[in-house]
Amino acid sequence: MTGVLEVIVLTTLAGITIPIGGFLANIERIRPRWLEQEFRHSIIAFGGGVLLAAVALVLVPVGIEELNPLTASASILCGGVCFMAIDRILATHRNSASQLIAMLLDFVPESMALGASFSNGGESVGLLLAILIGLQNLPEGFNAYRELKGSATMNTHLILPGFCLLVFLGPLAGLTGYYVLSLIPFMIGFIMLFASGGILYLTFQDIAPQAKLEHRWAPALGAVLGFVFGLIAQMVVA
Repeated sequence: MTGVLEVIVLTTLAGITIPIGGFLANIERIRPRWLEQEFRHSIIAFGGGVLLAAVALVLVPVGIEELNPLTASASILCGGVCFMAIDRILATHRNSASQLIAMLLDFVPESMALGASFSNGGESVGLLLAILIGLQNLPEGFNAYRELKGSATMNTHLILPGFCLLVFLGPLAGLTGYYVLSLIPFMIGFIMLFASGGILYLTFQDIAPQAKLEHRWAPALGAVLGFVFGLIAQMVVA
């Protein structure tokens, strides 16, 4: 396959796990009730662990390659502040969508980096990113569906079709990285670190508190398991 076709295929496959996660969340029924509740919190924690793996193993290491320490630090802080502002706006309008924001915040810049890596001959990095994106999008799609379904302002019949449309963001972002951002290494670094700051904010502000369940220990272990999955992918592909 040509580089362009590989970018389109990999980003599409990685994005398909978004509606798959939403579909699983739609049909998931576990009994007894306490086990269903613990399972949901564990999935939330797993997604948070994979997000942290993406920040620690991909977004920050790749992002700092083209930036000096001052610019890198400013990029991360800028991401955290911007998504704090978005989170406050959502809270004001009583529209909870932190899982959806975290998913897109991770999906789009990593897809851009995937495209840029194929443009520059870094197929192994691109394949690693595709695996991580797909691994992250499945629990994030699951959690985002549950979160949006519980929102009083969301039409539940539109969630899964909307998730299907989000798949196309992957190829679009990947081709942008392939044709445009590969020529501007500074922007790749800024976008990835900006996303890292936003992910860190959302993880500790919204995702981690939702994952906690009194007198249950599996959700916290789910976060560790999520990070381990990301680490395994990085070690196998790199």
